[in-house]
Amino acid sequence: MKVQSLKRRRHKKQAELGKLATEQANQAAADLDLKSSLEVARLMNSEDAKVAATVSRALPQIARAINLIASCLKRGGRLIYVGAGTSGRIAALDAAECQPTFNIDPRTVQFLIAGGVKALSEAAEASEDSRELGAREIAKKKPGKNDVVVGIAASGRTPFTVAAIQSARRHGAQTIAVTCNRNSPLEKAAHFSIVTEVGPEVISGSTRLKAGTAQKMVLNMLSSGAMIRLGFVYGNLMVNLHLKNEKLIERGVGILQRAAGVGREEAVRTLKSAGNDVPTALVMLQAEVGQKEARRALHAASGHVRRAIAAARGL
Repeated sequence: MKVQSLKRRRHKKQAELGKLATEQANQAAADLDLKSSLEVARLMNSEDAKVAATVSRALPQIARAINLIASCLKRGGRLIYVGAGTSGRIAALDAAECQPTFNIDPRTVQFLIAGGVKALSEAAEASEDSRELGAREIAKKKPGKNDVVVGIAASGRTPFTVAAIQSARRHGAQTIAVTCNRNSPLEKAAHFSIVTEVGPEVISGSTRLKAGTAQKMVLNMLSSGAMIRLGFVYGNLMVNLHLKNEKLIERGVGILQRAAGVGREEAVRTLKSAGNDVPTALVMLQAEVGQKEARRALHAASGHVRRAIAAARGL
């Protein structure tokens, strides 16, 4: 009886999967293996060109998510991505890039992938079928009311990710679903969703293609948008970067020159006086204050550079 029950569940899952838009055959890619390399590249490029327009239709939900994430991070919360397979790896990439780009605590933006860190370089897709594992792994993060947990799954039905979102929501965290299919279990589990309906892939079912591109675009907007709202970007300059090597030091000097309209010598001198901290140096230059006043203004503004400059000018 157990074997028959298991077979019925598998058949049902296969039938459900076959109905998803991302699993359908792309008619434009028929006889793909007979095409020349240029034809393959042209077809993939043509299909990829549709992704940005698809993502644009989800911009209101993306903006809502940006505001929510920024609000929670401002209160000391975390942004935690959850995914499996391709979705998990894309989430890991975005999380890993936030710390060096915005000089934030590595714990501020985190990722959880089915199969653990090992799954970043080796296939561990079997782990994505475990609801128990998803609930257990997110529980280790101890999600709370100031945290935002974002579940990413092209299908919207990955058991690991759905269970993690359900568990995080029960523990009071804010939850968001990022999917490529509407009315999915993941969408229903989260507080709200960001759905990018990219349709059939050039290689049927290979959601590392258009679906993966859409997911990366969305996550880029979520993390970068939140950091902009928090004031870690001045104009369009990533002024909160950490100067760990010569390239980044030169970038910091260039940022000060552009943002404050000063020469290289003054930028280098001020940066050194600021202890190689670009936000402090920028406040010093723009508000014409000393290091202590600049640091005090930044602390009062919770690191929001533009607000710190305005406050320092009023000292």
